[in-house]
This record gives sequence, C-alpha cells and structure tokens, in this order.
Amino acid sequence: MMEYKGYFAKVEFDDDDNIFHGEVINLRDVITFEGETVIELKKAFQNSVDDYLDFCAERGEDPEKPYSGKFVVRVEPEIHKNITVEARKSGKSLNVWVCDAISKALKNTTKQRHAP
Repeated sequence: MMEYKGYFAKVEFDDDDNIFHGEVINLRDVITFEGETVIELKKAFQNSVDDYLDFCAERGEDPEKPYSGKFVVRVEPEIHKNITVEARKSGKSLNVWVCDAISKALKNTTKQRHAP
C-alpha cells in the first residue's frame, strides 16, 4: 500500500509486461499510474495525485476528499435490532457502539497481521 497526501494506492505487478500498475483506491475518481521500478512507481503516483489536485484547482472544483467519516452500512433488520439493544445496554449511541466495534475489529486484524 502506498500513501501520498492522504490518498492510498494499491499496486500490482504485470509479469508479462514487466511493469508495476497502481490505482488510487480511496476515491470515486479514477487515478492510475505505472512504473518499471519502485522509484518510478512512487514518482508516478505522486505526480498523478498532484495532477489530479491541479486539475481540480484549474476547474475551480474541490478535489474529492479521501474520507468524509460517513458511510452507510446495510444490515439485516435482526442485526440492526441486536446492535441497537447492545448499544443501549452499554449506554452508548448506535453510532458510538458501531465505531467502537469497528475499531476493535481493526485492532485485532492489525495484531493478526503483525503476529510472528
């Protein structure tokens, strides 16, 4: 995973063409880049993000922000009911309870990735 100015990219290697291809993953807009070496790839990523930001500025538009802090999650009604009950039992709002659950899951995932 690569990061530049709050934009994250995933990278794949094309063995047939012997080149790295990357794409910014935290936008609806499409930003891609490529390079034959890691140094070329990093520079192309940074240039692509900078070009995107310049393009938005030239058009007088705000660039899409990588994350707004809001997202919609659709769950089965029974799950919705159960998490609402659990949130109320713990004295938390549904939003706070869900944020806590997601944070806990992310911490567990990170621990598992870094376990020997």
